[in-house]
Amino acid sequence: MKNDFDEEEIPAEPVSPTGQYLNSTSLCVYILGVLESDVPIDDSHTLSLLQHVFLPINTRFSSIMTRDKNGEKKWMKVEVKLEDHIKVPNFSNEKSSSSLLLYDEDVDEYMSKIAMEYLPQNRPLWEIHIIKYPTRNAAGTLVFKLHHALGDGYSLMGALLSCLQRLDNPNLPFTLPSSNKKLLPKSSTIFKNNIFSSAFHSMSDFGWSILKSSLVEDDHTPIRSCGEDKMLRQVTISSVTFSFDHIKEVKSLLGVSINDVLAGLIFLGIRLYMQDIDLKSRNSQSTALVLFNTRNIRGYKSVKEMVEKSNNNGASWGNRFAFLHVPIPELSDSKYANPLEFIWEAQKEITRKKSSWATHLTAMFLNMVKRLRGSEAAARYVHSTLRNSSTTVSSIIGPVEQMALANHPIKGLYFMVVGPPESLTITIMSYIGKLRIAFGLEKGFMDKEKFKLCMEKSLEMIISAARNIST
Repeated sequence: MKNDFDEEEIPAEPVSPTGQYLNSTSLCVYILGVLESDVPIDDSHTLSLLQHVFLPINTRFSSIMTRDKNGEKKWMKVEVKLEDHIKVPNFSNEKSSSSLLLYDEDVDEYMSKIAMEYLPQNRPLWEIHIIKYPTRNAAGTLVFKLHHALGDGYSLMGALLSCLQRLDNPNLPFTLPSSNKKLLPKSSTIFKNNIFSSAFHSMSDFGWSILKSSLVEDDHTPIRSCGEDKMLRQVTISSVTFSFDHIKEVKSLLGVSINDVLAGLIFLGIRLYMQDIDLKSRNSQSTALVLFNTRNIRGYKSVKEMVEKSNNNGASWGNRFAFLHVPIPELSDSKYANPLEFIWEAQKEITRKKSSWATHLTAMFLNMVKRLRGSEAAARYVHSTLRNSSTTVSSIIGPVEQMALANHPIKGLYFMVVGPPESLTITIMSYIGKLRIAFGLEKGFMDKEKFKLCMEKSLEMIISAARNIST
């Protein structure tokens, strides 16, 4: 929205550079947060919960993005008409009142539909969709659609946790698994290592990132259509659920991290799908953009800590993430025989790139582009970064205990990012001992059932190979 407003009405909070890139003429990115209820949904308390629990979390949920007289984007607080943000679908092909009938196809189509729709810029950038129809996974489904400019997965997960309670004991806080690895190195770490080697790798990674974002495109493959650029590419959303114990078993057997196992599993699953569609594509040039949180913290902070202006703990609200360009390993005959190579290659590549300064240099480059040519030019660069790659992979840590929302036990939880100009988007969510891997697949181009089977086969191959090594 490009409204002017009087000087005294200028809101205190400017829109962050990343927030501007994600809501521009070149790029419009949303997050769909999906909560699957274990019981039929009673929405009688929706208005009260939104008014007294959701809106107070952050003023951005009651603000619109606008411009001041200097053309700078700001968050301006407005009156929220909650009824405009609540959607309750009524499927026209309703089968009957029988509780035994399921509506998986209807829900899938509805999700695809809302993924394609723009949120109006003249009201706060979020909606809640209450789907009261049962599926194989749930008695009802809640979908929060939020503009990515409001915050990243870390911020929005913190907001979600503040709205829900533990099912076993609402008075106790959630337990969240945390990583012992730091995401970015401190300056001293660089100097403790070979400074020349670190500098060389950092400049090499930065240079390659610039090339990949501007000149060098991935090959046309079964996961990259190279189709005409579209704002909000039409997608089909699907997912697969794995036991967290299986992932931890492989982690322990190989002596790697959970993220290493997941990256290897996903990369192998992608290549299996590509090979199944077109044998030659198993060796094509394909790149994954792996997103990671740049906050130097462990676990989640409270919403209050995140939104405090004096926050010095690195846990501030907003969009604080970076891309790593990670080549998807080719599927050679030797790697098919030993799929664990996908995990080791992913570990080596991601670890090296996390310890370089390429992400810092890229952030500085984007800021320079924004200062010299404006936020729209920087947004076009981000769009090109996404378009030239084959997929984006992001993950969020969820609670160990089961959650409840207004006495509705939450059986399943996952999220999807929609809007990037790619044919494939992958997200990972942990929750109550399970890992949910969700896929956003370009509709009419990718086969969701075949892709899901390839991911399941990937895990089977990796578990078998890891157990063989242990014996």
